[in-house]
Amino acid sequence: MNSIILDLQIACSILQGLPQESDFLRWVSAALPEYNQTKEITIRLVDEQEICTLNWIFCKKKQPTNILSFPSTVPSYVKLPLLGDLVMCRQIIELEACVQKKLLEAHWAHMTIHGSLHLLGYNHSCQYTAEKMETLETKIIMLLGYPDPYIISAE
Repeated sequence: MNSIILDLQIACSILQGLPQESDFLRWVSAALPEYNQTKEITIRLVDEQEICTLNWIFCKKKQPTNILSFPSTVPSYVKLPLLGDLVMCRQIIELEACVQKKLLEAHWAHMTIHGSLHLLGYNHSCQYTAEKMETLETKIIMLLGYPDPYIISAE
């Protein structure tokens, strides 16, 4: 069984309605393969201003985004259990769930799994890798009992 240490940082102005630490831990654990040792991940929940600033600094994009993933850059000879950091924007995730007519909890789960896979090296930079990543995301999210995240309601 894998052992995950989760450092959950909440930097949102409104705390009501956010997923619980146990939810994030369940979602991250579902996305990460089994390890023989403990792995550590930080998830920081932020408001739009902070995600805009980070998106500009690290991606040179002047707009908010739902999630940013920062894989650990510790050299392989340094034996630390760090996987990396996820920064998630509450307002964008809530807006996307509303616009896409998805359950908010399911969208939080999807974004957490999506970001966790980025920490493992998955990406969507071309059609092949995007399809591979989306297939894995869908499998994980559906194993957790949520609907396919890539089917948007037509209602």
